[in-house]
Amino acid sequence: MSTRRLGDTRRSVSMADVAERAGVSQQTVSRVANGQPNVSESTRKAVQKAMDELGFRLNFAGRSLRSGRYRSVGLCIYNITQFGNLSTLDGIMTAAREHGDAITMVEMGDDDPVSLEYMTKRMLTLPVDAMIMSMSIKAEDFDTFRPSPGFGTVLLTMYEHPHCTTVDSDQYGCSMLVMDHLLSRGHRQVRFVAGPSYSVDSNFREQGWRDALEVRGIDVAEPLRGDWTADSGYEAGAALAADKDMTAVYVANDQMALGVIAALEDAGRRVPEDVSVVGVDDSLTASVPHNRLTTVRFDLFSRGRRAFEQALLGTSPNYHVQQIRIAGTLVERQTVADLR
Repeated sequence: MSTRRLGDTRRSVSMADVAERAGVSQQTVSRVANGQPNVSESTRKAVQKAMDELGFRLNFAGRSLRSGRYRSVGLCIYNITQFGNLSTLDGIMTAAREHGDAITMVEMGDDDPVSLEYMTKRMLTLPVDAMIMSMSIKAEDFDTFRPSPGFGTVLLTMYEHPHCTTVDSDQYGCSMLVMDHLLSRGHRQVRFVAGPSYSVDSNFREQGWRDALEVRGIDVAEPLRGDWTADSGYEAGAALAADKDMTAVYVANDQMALGVIAALEDAGRRVPEDVSVVGVDDSLTASVPHNRLTTVRFDLFSRGRRAFEQALLGTSPNYHVQQIRIAGTLVERQTVADLR
């Protein structure tokens, strides 16, 4: 239902009002409003015209009681402008459109707790069938959280959860791609520039770098740490420039990698002739002309699409949780030298 002005009072526009205007039964109005068959095209047009003229809107609460679904999935996200979130949102929205569903989004603020229980309680007050929660930081109650029964719950994170499906780009596997690429070209002294210590993505990328060196018996130098910005990468690159033993730097994102390259070259170290550099994200092409950085590209659109599909599947009583990791792709450009 919706409201309209009748004289000086307001009341809901009912199916009876539409039926009277269109000259049909209320049952026919219901069929048209709910997209059901067994209505002639001329009658459907007449009913639709009456609904438009009266400003009728379907009572979605009543519809959900009849169908058992709101046809909406909740999305809870921190910092929508963070790199990757918009591409993931594109995948979620596209999947929702294809399923005829809507997305109800709640953006969490800096003063909101990073808590799965808190986010779930907020979503359960909204007309949604399932929810997707994006986490660049591990929630404080991650290990103790239990999703609401029958409420499909998907976490966008690398951490595995026993009771929720998790979907993410393979942050650990991307480091294996990078390190295999560097080590197969003769590099042994590979330094790492990490992101912030609270970042789930950076921590998994760092662990992959460590494991790749340790399994080959290569000493692991302590990584430097930045804050994802090019300026912090420049500071790390300036500190690394004096290290004459290293032949390569693996950087946790492309922005910092750009800063590392600038600092190395300002210090007289050529890239890649003296030092090779590899980043992650493939985020520079739209903003840096003649981008030459070798990096890892993630399919963030698929990340969003698969999260949405799993959220819908998660409403089934026979659903089994999954741990979905989407492999990245190494994009080879001109910042890695072959030392063989």
